[in-house]
Amino acid sequence: MSIEEELARLSPTRNTVITVGVFDGVHLGHKYLLAELVKNARKDNLISVVVTFRKHPQSLFEPSSGLKFLASLPQKIKLLKEEGVEVVITLDFTFELAQIGTRSFIGMLKKYLKMNGLVVGPDFAMGRNREGDIDTLRSLEKDMCFKLTVVPPVVKNSEPVSSTVIRNALATGSIKKANEMLGRYFSLEGRVIVGSGRGSDLGFPTANLDIDPMQALPMDGVYATLAYIDGKPYPSITNIGIRPTFDEKERAIEVHIFDYNCELYRHNLKIDIINRLRGEHRFRSAEELVKRITEDIIEARSILSHLDSY
Repeated sequence: MSIEEELARLSPTRNTVITVGVFDGVHLGHKYLLAELVKNARKDNLISVVVTFRKHPQSLFEPSSGLKFLASLPQKIKLLKEEGVEVVITLDFTFELAQIGTRSFIGMLKKYLKMNGLVVGPDFAMGRNREGDIDTLRSLEKDMCFKLTVVPPVVKNSEPVSSTVIRNALATGSIKKANEMLGRYFSLEGRVIVGSGRGSDLGFPTANLDIDPMQALPMDGVYATLAYIDGKPYPSITNIGIRPTFDEKERAIEVHIFDYNCELYRHNLKIDIINRLRGEHRFRSAEELVKRITEDIIEARSILSHLDSY
């Protein structure tokens, strides 16, 4: 399906205010921009629209980069809708799309989506070779009859909020920093699959999550988490890593949910990652590991008990 065919599927009943971008993670900077988008739309009785991409453009130009996403496509759409956006359009970022000039792409947004306004960040650029920067868009604004709104960046602790900074924070185990920049808890979601059963043997049964290999993960270690079952949060701890005590090689995500004994196999499970408890260690014996997990659970219960609500 061509880009024009994908855009033509919406057929809005009235004019729109649009933003275009990857919106990976839907972090604080994105939220601020989306709030402006929704405000502008409601003020003029227009439809708020996000045009986003099913995969990051970098995966097209640098497929070997292995760039990990902060939120899956379904998660991203849900997060965008939670910010009040009325319509989310997802496109495949293709070489065809990458070669479209700025004026032509703006023309498509006008023709198929009835674009009346465009809301972007200060570093935004669209079109072939990213030619459509803010100066170019300002030069097209009057000529092509749309209102351009440029939203300033959001700064947290003297650092601009960005998906790259959040990925780096996760990779170094700085989950608090990642959560602050996201404006929410970083979450993972996946289907519960069969594990080794070692957790049950140790007295701490776990739900093993099957996560998309392109999902960004926090640094290996043990985390205080909330696990959501049928929408209800349960306190838990989650181990992310290769379980060196047992010489495992494959990275796993194992969730031990406190005071919960029902079968979760093949169910989808979401976890919010609240705080990092420790790194992953090799213990000299299973008994040492059990002792440390017991201590982890006590620490996690204390951390989770101080949350405002769950």
